[in-house]
This record gives sequence, structure tokens and C-alpha cells, in this order.
Amino acid sequence: MSGKVVRVKSWEEFKRLITEHKPESIAYNVEQGVPARHLTGLRLILPLKGIQYVFIDNAVGNSLRKTGIPLRKDNLGNLYIRDEDVKSFVRSELKMKNLKLHPYWTI
Repeated sequence: MSGKVVRVKSWEEFKRLITEHKPESIAYNVEQGVPARHLTGLRLILPLKGIQYVFIDNAVGNSLRKTGIPLRKDNLGNLYIRDEDVKSFVRSELKMKNLKLHPYWTI
């Protein structure tokens, strides 16, 4: 897919774009920091023909700054975001129970 990438700065604007375009699905990526116990954030991606809208939310304290999605801790003290927390938050905020959310992994 070639095209333009537009960073969306607020959750409200990203939510408006999803509501306007009514996609069947969006992608997300949990971005880990180094070392792993320092979680970096969450990237939500709305891919449309010729353009990708990207919303980035960063961890602060025990949750993500803009969405308030909670951070979890594993037995070693590493912070993580549960996939189900991301999906539940997005679907409830958008009131779109059938919206598919796909994890997006890069290496």
C-alpha cells in the first residue's frame, strides 16, 4: 500500500474519522520500550485507500495518557497492554461491536 500517512493527535479526532469512514477493521501495535519494563505506547492505524491515519498514545503512570487504557504488570514487573483491553476500549467508545481490530507486528 502506498500513500500518505497522517498522524492524528487526539483520540476524539481519530474516533471521528472511524465513525465517518465506517471501516470493517483497524490495526493496532503495542510498542515496547527497552528494557521491556518500560512500555512505550499504543499505535492505532486506520488504513483507507491511499491514506493511513495513525493515532499514538503513550504510557504515563499506570495507564495510557490519552485513552486511559490500563497498563498491566507481569510477574517480572514488565508493563504490558492486554489485547482485550484495547479491543474493549475501542469498541465501547465507538459503539461498534463488530469492528475488527488486528494486531500489527513489525520486525
